[in-house]
Amino acid sequence: MAKQPMLKFVSVGREMPVKREAAERRTDFDEIYAEYADAKAKEQAARCSQCGVPYCQSHCPLHNNIPDWLRLTATGRLQEAYEVSQATNTFPEICGRICPQDRLCEGNCVIEQSGHGTVTIGSVEKYITDTAWEEGWVKPVTPAQERSESVGIIGAGPGGLAAADMLRRAGVQVTVYDRYDRSGGLLTYGIPGFKLEKDIVMRRNKQLEEGGVRFVMNCNVGEDLSFEEIRAQHDAVIIATGVYKSRDLGGPGAGAKGIVKAIDYLTASNRASNFGDSVPEFESGELNAKGKKVVVIGGGDTAMDCVRTAIRQGATSVKCLYRRDRANMPGSQRETQNAEEEGVVFEWLTAPKGFKGEPVNAVVVEKMRLGAPDATGRQRPEVIEGSDYDEPADLVIKALGFEPEELPTLWGCPELEVTRWGTIKAEFTSGRTALPGVYAIGDIVRGASLVVWAIRDGRDCVEAVLQDLNSKGAVAAE
Repeated sequence: MAKQPMLKFVSVGREMPVKREAAERRTDFDEIYAEYADAKAKEQAARCSQCGVPYCQSHCPLHNNIPDWLRLTATGRLQEAYEVSQATNTFPEICGRICPQDRLCEGNCVIEQSGHGTVTIGSVEKYITDTAWEEGWVKPVTPAQERSESVGIIGAGPGGLAAADMLRRAGVQVTVYDRYDRSGGLLTYGIPGFKLEKDIVMRRNKQLEEGGVRFVMNCNVGEDLSFEEIRAQHDAVIIATGVYKSRDLGGPGAGAKGIVKAIDYLTASNRASNFGDSVPEFESGELNAKGKKVVVIGGGDTAMDCVRTAIRQGATSVKCLYRRDRANMPGSQRETQNAEEEGVVFEWLTAPKGFKGEPVNAVVVEKMRLGAPDATGRQRPEVIEGSDYDEPADLVIKALGFEPEELPTLWGCPELEVTRWGTIKAEFTSGRTALPGVYAIGDIVRGASLVVWAIRDGRDCVEAVLQDLNSKGAVAAE
């Protein structure tokens, strides 16, 4: 009788890939986790209980068929594991690296609930697809039949690229427009290399290009090309711009030099450190933490990216101010732990009241306590009167989240409907807007969210686009 390949969580403990020592990893922008060896990937995948109701799958925005590709990995059928993984996820090697698994699949693993330690789903997912690239199993898209219709996609982030991939698989002609010089959006310029090395993103961009996706880079819609011109050139348009407008800070001295936006800081770092670009603001020190006391304001994943980047740039000290406590921060607990190991100091229950100096030399900080719950059910931070103190700072980074830009105004298209939050009004799942042939997906619809949700939106939207194109074709044929 064949030996049971799964259900080994009772005898085999949870084991993550080896994490480089903090003293070593804080000196470079390389990824901090090593790759699983084949035997270790099989062993860890074999811990899956193959439960009847896989909560890991139901809590994944893409509903990835996780139990099946774990079983295939455990039994050495790695190419099949890759094919099952790729069937529901356009970029599994990216999600394996940057998804907050502790809040999604791994956080809902049944064996985790029973005290055995979750299956290391993200690390196995990364291993499967990295192996697929090495073995040449990942090929450019080759549709069975080309179609004459074309779709324009505005935004080369994860949502736009996922839509481009699915449309090309259906044979549709695709052009992607983006304001940056490289595609990938926040995958390229927002997320640091120690979480997502840039050759991983560039490899996918190349695969899409080789599969027939046309990229128009350095294109600011509304300036270089109007929205109406793009609509006129295509049978359908998908808006996938993301949200890039940084939430701002008030208070005395908030306009001082040395107070910068997280997106500007991270983009400069990624350009200089990961691509070797010449970045004047980085070279001048304006967007460089080297030799500075750094204070980052915010508690989300962007704040974690900023504090860990500042450490690697050679800051003399890095502190993170967050107005709630550790248990209530929105960022990944795993990332917070990594940051602490690397030397970041977290000041919980603190908020900026103002700033001193020109350029800035201190943040006026007030201490907080958690009061009654607000409308969302989270305890509302309240100021403790008379608790102010000065926190020395040469560089202050605002990582308070992102809001949508005013697209109807920027694009000269007032009929493009937006919500009271400035996000585009679009149908749930389909992405259809009130404008014929115009769809919207990702953060520009749902607000700042996760990469995995943008991928899900892109894939769902393509189903609606194809349905609508087929309907038009049927009407034309009549």
